[in-house]
Amino acid sequence: MPTVFDVEKLKADIEKKKEESMKPEVYSNPKLASSINRDIKVMENKLTEYAKLNTQAKDLSEYISMCENEGDESMVADIVSELGTLEKESFDLYLATLLSGEYDNNVALLKIHSGAGGTEACDWAGMLKRMYEMFAEKSGFKCSVIDYIDGDGAGYKSVTLRIDGDNAYGYLKSEMGVHRLVRISPFDANKRRHTSFASVEVMPELSQDVEIEIRPEDLKVDVYRSGGAGGQHVNTTDSAVRITHIPTGIIVACQQERSQLKNRETAMSMLKAKLLALELDKKMQETLALKGDAKKIEWGSQIRSYVFCPYTMVKDHRTGYETSDVYAVMDGNIKEFIFEFLKLIG
Repeated sequence: MPTVFDVEKLKADIEKKKEESMKPEVYSNPKLASSINRDIKVMENKLTEYAKLNTQAKDLSEYISMCENEGDESMVADIVSELGTLEKESFDLYLATLLSGEYDNNVALLKIHSGAGGTEACDWAGMLKRMYEMFAEKSGFKCSVIDYIDGDGAGYKSVTLRIDGDNAYGYLKSEMGVHRLVRISPFDANKRRHTSFASVEVMPELSQDVEIEIRPEDLKVDVYRSGGAGGQHVNTTDSAVRITHIPTGIIVACQQERSQLKNRETAMSMLKAKLLALELDKKMQETLALKGDAKKIEWGSQIRSYVFCPYTMVKDHRTGYETSDVYAVMDGNIKEFIFEFLKLIG
């Protein structure tokens, strides 16, 4: 019978990766070596966490048996607390075992686009940005803004985040699609209920050794002056870069660095990631079709609704998972949604 956590396979995979890291072509390529070492670290962390939880479970079981034999009920509260902690940590490890895709351990590039609706929609994009920043913080990930266009009075027309951490893309690929907000608009003097939309794209950042064929003649490159809050921090040179991939119409941009060359490199990396994400999405659809699942998981399809009024609810339309604690979700508590999505596609 297969196990949820295959320790022996994980150990074998670690040894295989370590052997790969010693090859001359890897040793002489710092970025490739760093990527392989990152994979090794993630797998070793899983083994360490499994060993720790296994020991804690055995110790707690023995302690419960001892209390039962002695009829001691004074430690029931502590036991319940320990069980709760063990359950949470076991859930996190189980979630990590569902991440086995080729690019799951890559950095995630997450772009939020506001839908039609002016200020209200731009504010919703800003709320989603904060949600993902909070998720990154709670997960111990690094999060930075690499491009943005300010909204009409609030929020953003679009904003791109770079989220770096163990299995960052694996977790956040669940967020790709359209997110719907229902609330009493703070921008409506008549306090009417409004529905707003924002789309989220998620792409894995690629190392330079990954080959994605892009013909120079298929690109249109524009440079422009970076935005900012004003004063000395505004870049006075045309360092921001926007690249359009003509065959697909895909547009990427970066204004994170003061160097036009660095921004161009980042934008090209984003374009490669976006083209790869299209292929990954296609494969995901094929997998779900083979499983007989009729639900669509793709850009342009509504995946989740966030309702603040007349009741509170967040519901994922792909998995059916929902919660009434919309404020906790907006504070970055989205792991349950991610877990249900990974079970669906696993």
